[in-house]
Amino acid sequence: MTYILIGAPVSLYTGKVRGYLRWKNIPFTERLSTRDVYKADILPRVGWPVIPVVIHQDGSELGETLQDTTEIIDHVEAREAGPSVYPDGPRQHLASLILELFGDEWLVIPAMHYRWAYNRDFAQQEFGATSHPHLSPEEQYAAAEKAVGFFSGSVGGLGVNPDSVAAVEAAYEDFLAVFDAHLADQPFLFGSRPSIADYGLLGPLYAHLLRDPKSGELMRRLAPRVANWAEYTHAPQHCLAGDFLPGDEIPDGVQELLQRFAAQHWPVLKATSEALATWAKDQAPGSEVPRILGFHKVVIGHEDTVVTTDRAIIPYALWMLQRVTDYRDGLAGDARQSVDEMLRSIGAADLIDFQLPVRLQRRNYKLALAD
Repeated sequence: MTYILIGAPVSLYTGKVRGYLRWKNIPFTERLSTRDVYKADILPRVGWPVIPVVIHQDGSELGETLQDTTEIIDHVEAREAGPSVYPDGPRQHLASLILELFGDEWLVIPAMHYRWAYNRDFAQQEFGATSHPHLSPEEQYAAAEKAVGFFSGSVGGLGVNPDSVAAVEAAYEDFLAVFDAHLADQPFLFGSRPSIADYGLLGPLYAHLLRDPKSGELMRRLAPRVANWAEYTHAPQHCLAGDFLPGDEIPDGVQELLQRFAAQHWPVLKATSEALATWAKDQAPGSEVPRILGFHKVVIGHEDTVVTTDRAIIPYALWMLQRVTDYRDGLAGDARQSVDEMLRSIGAADLIDFQLPVRLQRRNYKLALAD
């Protein structure tokens, strides 16, 4: 077992990594992120309390510590044999990067909303059981109250408030309908092999929206294929099987999901980029980027059920967006023309040739301006 995954069943991003490692057929040991594990392993290695953390026991004394889910997956992809979760076709590859970004950084909105609006007691018990496994269930629940207060209080920063709840839920139910219809034709987003986009969607859809009881009931009722996909994509399965669709095909359902990204998430990313440009003017290269750069007005919802609301400016999503733009910029000729046509077709023509105002990097497990 050369990999140790430190996380929790209740954790959105742990679910993303766990599902990937299982499909990739990577032997790993999972360690529950108790308070003692935070003190002994996570804080000394990472410097701040966060999960998941993966330790690659690579022969060095302490092993290599990995934290961000995308970096964890890319680390394993570069070092372990077997089929890749990154499609070779330029359109499928770019689309998979976009939908990983959409899952990681936009579907977190309904994931957090449904958890704390409808599943609070369940989640609080889960947090307590993870942090304090030696206590009684009653003591675990009480011990998790402070952590639950912090996480439940963060939904406002995502743009969730009494005025926006209907819009958040309408957009989520529309997403479920589109994805469920797609899964009638394909087991995964791009065929019979899971992509990085499948794992980007898996985090919020499995660990929060399916596993939490009330939102799980909703998913099973409205989108049973999505519920089955989430269970299968997360569970141990016949690993390393399947293929991406030939001809670099973008299925109609994936096209519709990309249109949701362009209509809902892309405008927020552009506004966040503008805020980053303003902040970065007075910063030295290598400066750590704050987790929040203030607040701005954003539009949340779908079609007739939309609102304008306050939301925190969260720059981390721009590091994920930089992966999208870097990949597109590295293409030439027919490949570039093909992905640009796809971007126009989903309503994201201004993503063509888009550049962030500054380059970003992850340094010491945090977001920073490039040196």
